[in-house]
Amino acid sequence: MADTPSNMKPLGTKAPSFDLMDTISGKTLSLHSLKGEIGTLIMFICNHCPFVIHINPEIAKMAKEYQEKGISFIAISSNDVVNYPQDAPHLMKQKAKEVGYSFPYLYDETQEVAKAYHAACTPDFYLFDKALNLVYRGQLDDSRPGNDIPITGKDLRDAMEALLEGKAINPNQKPSIGCSIKWAAKSMDG
Repeated sequence: MADTPSNMKPLGTKAPSFDLMDTISGKTLSLHSLKGEIGTLIMFICNHCPFVIHINPEIAKMAKEYQEKGISFIAISSNDVVNYPQDAPHLMKQKAKEVGYSFPYLYDETQEVAKAYHAACTPDFYLFDKALNLVYRGQLDDSRPGNDIPITGKDLRDAMEALLEGKAINPNQKPSIGCSIKWAAKSMDG
């Protein structure tokens, strides 16, 4: 398992729009229908990555806490399901129920959304303000599978708290580390 860091998209970048199928409800949902009153957190995750499995309980916990404060949570899986069938949409729905996601888990079949966001790894976090400008991108916290550092969500929590309080978010942000997004062979060509 090679550790892949985030690409660290420039702060202030506008969130690219999308319309993707929600594996939980079966409906096509858009960024604009899902955006939060105060902020929007977009997470590129998947079912099988050990880094995502490691933090899943914290993601579910944070969502319940911050959704009621006006920050929307959106999870997207962009992995190639031909070579990684464990990330197929019907299994995404199953995983969402198993872990207790209170947010949509969208399937980016064409991988165009991952490319638009310059997503590199799972998990990859992007926090946008109410105008959908990027204010945080990077890690949840310093915990990784096997490093014995407790999962707190500190880095992401600090950014969300600052956003809620109308304070400046520290621009010194550490990239997330995880499994690489599993690109389909055809999407690597162009």
